[in-house]
Amino acid sequence: MQNAYLASTFIAIISGIIGVFVIARNMSFLTHTLSEIGFAGAAFGIFAGWPPLNGMLFFTIISSVIVGQLSVKADRREASISAISSLFIGLGILFLSLTDKSSSYATSILFGSIIGISRANVWQVALLSIVVLLIVAIIYRNLKFDSFDPVGARVKGLWTNTLSIIFLILLALSVSVAAQIVGSLLIFVLLTLPAASARYFAHTVSKMMLVAVILSLAGVWGGLYLGYLTNWPVSFFIATIECLFYLAALGYNRLRQG
Repeated sequence: MQNAYLASTFIAIISGIIGVFVIARNMSFLTHTLSEIGFAGAAFGIFAGWPPLNGMLFFTIISSVIVGQLSVKADRREASISAISSLFIGLGILFLSLTDKSSSYATSILFGSIIGISRANVWQVALLSIVVLLIVAIIYRNLKFDSFDPVGARVKGLWTNTLSIIFLILLALSVSVAAQIVGSLLIFVLLTLPAASARYFAHTVSKMMLVAVILSLAGVWGGLYLGYLTNWPVSFFIATIECLFYLAALGYNRLRQG
């Protein structure tokens, strides 16, 4: 369990921070698409004899930029995302069917396997998380400007296209890392709900990030504890806790508005 708590802590931190920008940039659907791509990547990794995380990283990083460019225009965003999601779900199923692994591998990819995470996996998660956080720190000011005032960023001549590509790669890294705890099907829970809840409790970007991280930590730690007590899937408890936080945030917002 110590490894699970360590890995989940890193995952919660990057999910909370990246999630704030996901919500601000209206990329929730893209996050879901990347989770499907990650599923296909992990399945390909198993098929090719790679660690599943390596396959996810390979697929999501390359695909994130392509998907992002295809879905730039609002009038074709939903169609592009639906088509690509369907394609990669099919590829994931194909790669799994071509392996000689048991169905437990498919379950691990789809719903996570944080309880059985090894120390080597923890170091891998920690390294990738630190890389994501360092890059966010370097581009934070420009990323915040572009995410919360895209028109102003373009008028000022900010390198918005480059920022978008960098952020998409960061999102791909976050999806690949976080999938280990909640699985590819529920990855958007950690990357959207804590940040969506945080905007009702905070009114600055830094405070939103802090609240989102706290809610993410509460969700993953609570999910791990309840999963250990009941032997039920950890991802179920994480999703339930984060949904309850979001409903509470909505209720708080309504009460505050009278």
